Amino acid sequence: MFARTKRLTLRPGWPEDAPMLAQAIAHEEIAFKLSRLPWPYTEAHAAEWLSTPKGATDVALLIFAHEQPTPRLVGGIGLHETEPDGGVEIGYWLTPSAWGRGYATEAGRAVLGMAQHALGLRRLIGRHFLDNPASGKVLRKLAFRPTGVGRMPCLARGREVACATLELDFDAGEPRMPIAA
Repeated sequence: MFARTKRLTLRPGWPEDAPMLAQAIAHEEIAFKLSRLPWPYTEAHAAEWLSTPKGATDVALLIFAHEQPTPRLVGGIGLHETEPDGGVEIGYWLTPSAWGRGYATEAGRAVLGMAQHALGLRRLIGRHFLDNPASGKVLRKLAFRPTGVGRMPCLARGREVACATLELDFDAGEPRMPIAA
């Protein structure tokens, strides 16, 4: 899947993106805000992630800002099934130099459109560590509603961390017809 917004292009990652991906994501302040990112993060980690086969309904996209003549990688966003409940969770990250510009919300709106219209999903889950309130603010802007507080693992921290869980239920009265993406 691909998406283009006013300021962003969202596209799957390609093997040649590994150096650029490693440079954008390899920041301790990112790793400690994500559940499954190893720390320190290397180009080998990026190459491995980019070469991992994705399922037909997996959404794993890099976010490129195209406000300047040359697009630059500023983050990533995706949808993945959660275990063991089989729900679908949205996840995203931005490189520190892109924080505070509204990119996560803009990319999130594009992915919500994919989730609802292309994939026919009815509900999404969002989680963020309690010490990362900016991520919670993005989820609330995207109309996610709080459902509780719990704990989830953080690979970079090597332990479970307190987190908030939110969910978004798409309008149940709207017809669900998957479209080509």
